[in-house]
Amino acid sequence: MPKQEAPLEYLSRYIPRPAVPRILEYLNFYKVHLTITRDRKSVLGDYRHAGRGEAHRISVNSTLNQFAFLITLVHELAHLVTFAQFGHRVAAHGKEWKQVYAQLLSDFLNKDIFPTDIEQSLKDSLHNLPASSCSNEDLMRILRNYDEKEPGMVLVEEVPLGGIFKLDNGSVFRKGHQLRKRIQCQDIHTKKWYLFNPIYEVKLLELNS
Repeated sequence: MPKQEAPLEYLSRYIPRPAVPRILEYLNFYKVHLTITRDRKSVLGDYRHAGRGEAHRISVNSTLNQFAFLITLVHELAHLVTFAQFGHRVAAHGKEWKQVYAQLLSDFLNKDIFPTDIEQSLKDSLHNLPASSCSNEDLMRILRNYDEKEPGMVLVEEVPLGGIFKLDNGSVFRKGHQLRKRIQCQDIHTKKWYLFNPIYEVKLLELNS
């Protein structure tokens, strides 16, 4: 049989090495089954509480850069710890979860784990943590700087007004104007209008002439 890879070495593929020992403490203490999945556009991570005879389950997208992966994993661990303390008695992203998430995040700050810009953004958000990492648009913009960028991929907010872009499912849109926190874009084929998150990543097809 092939030799099984040590957990520390395995996790070091996905998160900064200095964060691995503390993460392993959480995973072992709570007996977490961690699954590293293929890319999911609608969710970065997921937590399922332990059922009868089953372990707590956390999944995180394998395509995230190491800093985004760690933040997502801590986010899901916060759901686990909150459930362990309060069960179903509190809201999924209520004040109890925010307190736990802030405590867990603090474990990884000032430890030379995150680059300065990411760490500062995390510290700035500790007083009012969003329900989703994707909701923290400033943090998401910073994290994207550490991605391996595919040619032609841009954020919707980077597409010029009237520019054309494509989604993974093949749908093609023309960018319109921003309406409050979302950007109005028209499906080229159906002519229907949709609202996009400014930091949603798309493939730019052509520049507005």
